[in-house]
Amino acid sequence: MNKLFASCLFLLTGTMHATAADDSAFKSVYAAQDVALDTDTQSAFWQGASPVYAEIDIMGNPEPAYRTKISSRWTKNYLYLLYECPYEELYLKPSPNAVDETFELWNWDVAEIFIGTDFKNIRRYKEFELSPQREWIDLDVNLDLPDHTVGWTWNSGFQVAARIDADKKIWYGAMKIPFKALDSHRPAAGRVFRANLFRSQGPPHHRKEIVWKAPMSKTFHVPEKFGQLILVKDN
Repeated sequence: MNKLFASCLFLLTGTMHATAADDSAFKSVYAAQDVALDTDTQSAFWQGASPVYAEIDIMGNPEPAYRTKISSRWTKNYLYLLYECPYEELYLKPSPNAVDETFELWNWDVAEIFIGTDFKNIRRYKEFELSPQREWIDLDVNLDLPDHTVGWTWNSGFQVAARIDADKKIWYGAMKIPFKALDSHRPAAGRVFRANLFRSQGPPHHRKEIVWKAPMSKTFHVPEKFGQLILVKDN
């Protein structure tokens, strides 16, 4: 009887926790069909999303000039993300390579997602980055290793798209991440991931770090401060 009561209590509190967390979660909205990746913010695909905004710095101070809109959709195969990134001055890598992975891409202008499926060992997660020039890098992060960047040799098979609107001073970047690169479980409505969203913007003398959930640290790699990304059926 005690075991039954404990099990019911666990289910009840777990449900309450998930409901409370949903209020501040990044919701990825279901799409029935996969699409070719693009950065058209007016497309029906992206208009069906429920966006969040990265609009603070690493210590939680407002950064309204760099308010970054991030939208997400999901299908049975992929997690899609679209970043709309207002900028003041782009800091771009010379001679960009959009075919092969670019190590240390984080030293330039990038948009990023850190996303994990392990709620017990939160120091293990995946990192995905793209630049305004369609450069990319993905990492299998393990913070318990002396150098967590060694995971850059891992390959998720994710896709990216990007374009720069110089007149509006906004660059757009999109990602298409295979769910099988995140873990072995099939995606389903209600599935929750641990995640945070970031941007690095501008040259070293005027560097801006814009975030969704403030890490309260000079590094983005503070999994204790991650928020939640939840897969939902409807907007």
